[in-house]
Amino acid sequence: MGKLDGRVVLVTGAARGQGEQEARLFRAEGAEVVVADVLDEQGRALAGELDALYVHLDVGDEADWRAAVDTARERYGHLDGLVNNAGILRFNALVDTPLDEFMRVVRVNQVGCFLGIRTVAPALQDGATIVNTASYTAVTGMAAVGAYAATKHAILGLTRVAALELAHRRIRVNAVCPGAIDTAMSNPSLLDPEADPEETGRALDELYRKLVPLGRIGRPEEVARLALFLTADDSSYVTGQPFVIDGGWLAGVSVL
Repeated sequence: MGKLDGRVVLVTGAARGQGEQEARLFRAEGAEVVVADVLDEQGRALAGELDALYVHLDVGDEADWRAAVDTARERYGHLDGLVNNAGILRFNALVDTPLDEFMRVVRVNQVGCFLGIRTVAPALQDGATIVNTASYTAVTGMAAVGAYAATKHAILGLTRVAALELAHRRIRVNAVCPGAIDTAMSNPSLLDPEADPEETGRALDELYRKLVPLGRIGRPEEVARLALFLTADDSSYVTGQPFVIDGGWLAGVSVL
């Protein structure tokens, strides 16, 4: 028996990285998974491998959200879960951040999460779940990622309000707050066919060995297991909460 048997869960940004690992794990635990992304080729390939449904979804587009929900319900008849995973990151000092760059990050991260909750919640079964992907930077500051941190702080606000407003339907809403995770967001070399993954991996290991108490960068599979916990009945009395998964980074940095 899987932890998600009989459930239908839509995962955004599911073509690669954390979203891909969430889709894989949820499918292994018995869920019907709706793989949603703008990366059509990768998304369709993953959906085919998992015997899942792929939908094209630009999370900042209302019409795309409505179409995704309609397609999922037409295929499966119901929806029981949403993982708002899609997100983008840009590096810039606040005073050097162009407005259009700031708004692009807001559109994907913050507006995408808002539209996901607003569109999917009315279609969810009572007792369903929503998991929003915030960040370590949602609960602290970090230089050079002001737009990203602002949107991730906002996602925590959306999570808490949605948890209150949907509690009467027993819909639980929580947020995962990853630190540095070994995906293309933290490690852009994964998208560069000319990069040496071993060299980049060694450099990242050295960096996070100094910054993170557990001495390494996180794995997307580890975030997926947290998202599973918040989607499954194991967390049946948990709602409106941020869950930091960062190897101890938020606790502080060792000087030894």
